[in-house]
Amino acid sequence: MWRVFIIFCAIVIQAMFVAKNTIASNEQNILTLQTATKLAIQKNPDLAQVRARAEALAAVPSQLGTLPDPEISIRAMNLPVNTFNTNQEPMTQIGPAISQQIPFPGKLSLRAEAASFEAGAAFENVIEARSWLLRHVKHRWWQIFYLDHALEIVENNQLLLRQFIQVARTKYEVGKGLQQDILLAQLELSGLLDQQLILKNTRQNTVAQLNALLGKAANKPIRLPKKIDETLPALRTEQTLYEQAESYRAILAAKRKSIDAAQARLDLAKKDYYPDFNVGAFYGFRRDQQNGIDRSDFLSLNLSMHVPIFLHRKQAKAVDQRNSELMQQKYALEDEWNNVRKQISQSYHDYQRAREQMILFKTGIIPQARQTVASMLAGYQVSQVDFLNLVRSQISLLSHELKYWNAFTEANQALAQLTAVVGKEDIYE
Repeated sequence: MWRVFIIFCAIVIQAMFVAKNTIASNEQNILTLQTATKLAIQKNPDLAQVRARAEALAAVPSQLGTLPDPEISIRAMNLPVNTFNTNQEPMTQIGPAISQQIPFPGKLSLRAEAASFEAGAAFENVIEARSWLLRHVKHRWWQIFYLDHALEIVENNQLLLRQFIQVARTKYEVGKGLQQDILLAQLELSGLLDQQLILKNTRQNTVAQLNALLGKAANKPIRLPKKIDETLPALRTEQTLYEQAESYRAILAAKRKSIDAAQARLDLAKKDYYPDFNVGAFYGFRRDQQNGIDRSDFLSLNLSMHVPIFLHRKQAKAVDQRNSELMQQKYALEDEWNNVRKQISQSYHDYQRAREQMILFKTGIIPQARQTVASMLAGYQVSQVDFLNLVRSQISLLSHELKYWNAFTEANQALAQLTAVVGKEDIYE
């Protein structure tokens, strides 16, 4: 008996251990919204590509702000071509030379400044890409969340319709019901089966899209938590969101830096009216003559410059080009700002509408629809309610429940859109 008892206890402990591990494994496989956003930031290749481009541009300013490399050479001067004897002529010289190109003062700093602004705009674009990546991740996550609840509701309604069919069949067998009631319920059940197939296909496609954003294989299964907090917060005023976007939206900051870069390039184009210089030095060694006379070495210096003689056809046109590019960037900023405010207003009102809809369905329409279905089912069982009205009431309840979760999903998707457009998570009262 003791041996049996010990074996029994060992089996129970092992079963508890396996159950605990299974629960822990299932919890680890559940993809929360927070986990999804973290994975996207770490694994998304498109974001990594934008970040790598910004890092590459960050290495440009120091290159453009540095003088060109000096040129070192070996020269032979006044070499007689009849003998190529370096001791034949007194003016024959052989020695090293060095030259350095020097741009007109201010050009190097303007080149580095323009490149620095471009690099700053690229890093702002990284922040912008990150915001929109999170927006797409959240949008897909909430879409899967809705589809999971929609599938659950459809499956529950299939069970109810099967119960209705059983009730209708029982009444028909005892001569108190109609065969058309059974056919009608079977038809509605087939419609739910079709709806279930569509929802499952949509979920598979959305899972593939979310996996792509997370840097995973498209067919990797995703499980979401079944229950989350359904509270929707109140937002700050629309005008406050405008002000936040003006300060925090990365795309606007990138456009401003692009304007600064265009202004620096314009100033650089105006500097091209002035010449660049080139300075050089040559040290010529001379060999002693055969009679022993010492000959001194020579040092040669030179200074040259580029002369902008095609001023009206070249430099002036370059200034016109840079002026137009500057105006283009200014118009691009204005257009982007108008687009940002439009997106804020749309997302703001979408959220408010979905939030009010959700409250209406949760507190009013769905409880009333459930009471109606319960009342009609009781009435049908005593032949006081038509079967068609019973089925219609159940389908109406299904529709309202789907609309509730759809409104909840749309509200959260609007929040994701709004935080991306504003450029800041803190948008609540």
